[in-house]
Amino acid sequence: MPLNVALAQMAVSLGDQEANVARAAALAEQAARAGSELLLLPELWDTGYDLANWRRYAVPLNEGTFAVMAQLARRHRLAVGGSALEASNGAAYNTFALYGADGALLASYRKVHLFGVMEEPRWLLGGQRLQLAQTPWGNVGLAICYDLRFPEVFRRYALAGARAVFIVAEWPAARALHWRTLLRARAIENSLFVLGVNRVGESRGERFAGHSAVVDPWGELLVEGNDAEALLTAALDLSAVDAAHARLPVLSDRRPEVYDVA
Repeated sequence: MPLNVALAQMAVSLGDQEANVARAAALAEQAARAGSELLLLPELWDTGYDLANWRRYAVPLNEGTFAVMAQLARRHRLAVGGSALEASNGAAYNTFALYGADGALLASYRKVHLFGVMEEPRWLLGGQRLQLAQTPWGNVGLAICYDLRFPEVFRRYALAGARAVFIVAEWPAARALHWRTLLRARAIENSLFVLGVNRVGESRGERFAGHSAVVDPWGELLVEGNDAEALLTAALDLSAVDAAHARLPVLSDRRPEVYDVA
């Protein structure tokens, strides 16, 4: 059976949680009507990059925005994932939370690679570990935006048995070519599905790229957006991961014992 997924390529209103939650709720309803089993929302979908005011937004897991995602999951009987600001021990993290169709937390991942251009290190702490989510469809790796530039993340997930990596982002239009190229590269390198959801619109003079996409293990695009708000849907045959590994066994042909540079 295919896994039916939906990517919520939404515009994000800076700091306006009420408007962003309403937009996400409408997209969740649309995804459910389309028969989707999973909905991914962009990075910091509820606030945008209003990091200087993180104390206004950051909440513990399963409270605030995280509770909203859990409620959307339960209401529409579909898994829901996206990132928001998590408060912990007086600090904040950019955290990707993934909830099952029953609203239970499947996994959470704190962004490891903080993006200095957007002043993340000034306001946030970085995560200390990757996170493989155990889902009804198999193991899935979680990543956020800048992580896409670090191939080690995706290789580690592939070696750990991930069938897909979900990545949520606020990737700027100025580097849209990088986003589109790296999504396909990470899928091809590791023979897995890559699902990347990116926001659209403008904020503080920065325009965001959109071009959310689902890429299969051979680098083929199952769906790709443009730079306009949209709900993008696709059906994933996860057995394609096993078929790709069998046909081109890159992971088993690795020789890590010779990869040190002399």
